[in-house]
Amino acid sequence: MSEHPLPGLTIGISGPSRIRLSHRLISFGLRIHGARTVYIRPGSKIDVNLLDGLVLSGGTHVHPERYGQEPEIKARYDNRRDTTDMGLLEKAEQLGLPVLGICRGAQLINIYRKGSLCQNVTPLRVNTRHRPLLLPLQTVRVVQDSRIGNIIRGPSIGANRIHSQTIKQLGHQLRVVAVDNDLFVQAIEDTEGQWLMGVQWHPEYLLYHPLHRRLFRCFVDAALARKRARLAGDDEAPL
Repeated sequence: MSEHPLPGLTIGISGPSRIRLSHRLISFGLRIHGARTVYIRPGSKIDVNLLDGLVLSGGTHVHPERYGQEPEIKARYDNRRDTTDMGLLEKAEQLGLPVLGICRGAQLINIYRKGSLCQNVTPLRVNTRHRPLLLPLQTVRVVQDSRIGNIIRGPSIGANRIHSQTIKQLGHQLRVVAVDNDLFVQAIEDTEGQWLMGVQWHPEYLLYHPLHRRLFRCFVDAALARKRARLAGDDEAPL
């Protein structure tokens, strides 16, 4: 991944200080569909105006103070990354950039929109397994009339599960578009026109599956449509 924005369609991938396998897989999932990527570390002063889209990757928990709670579990936090990601989201919203949030990224989108999280969902599970699943062994049911529904093109999809937190109170101007068999939120989307989606699973580990690759392709397509509209002088990119 490049450390600086490159010519062409450029997608920013926000993550921790150290680039990990998941971030390289996200980059690969974008590059196979024609995008270039730039990695954004905590504290980066990147000019978001130079980006055509933004991915908020997984990682440490968002600090509960961001949604008005005290920590209820022992966990690692990265306040600097929280601040960076919140700033990136704010700028992306102002610019109308397409945004894809993965796991922590989906949760951060919800917090940015004034929602909250359940800090430990594991003891609340009844119909789903308690242990993490890297393979697509979790059934996710999707809302058909939604962006994720148009991507999946079916009532459900197999997904992995690595998280222990979930969305509790839904943020402003968001809707739930996918749930698991315990009805915990698995995907959210913006309701006001921005191409903004958060998925609770990790599609970057499932790139061998065509529907998970399609999620990255549709995100890149949205970024390309916005870029073309902007270059053509339109005020609004196609939704």
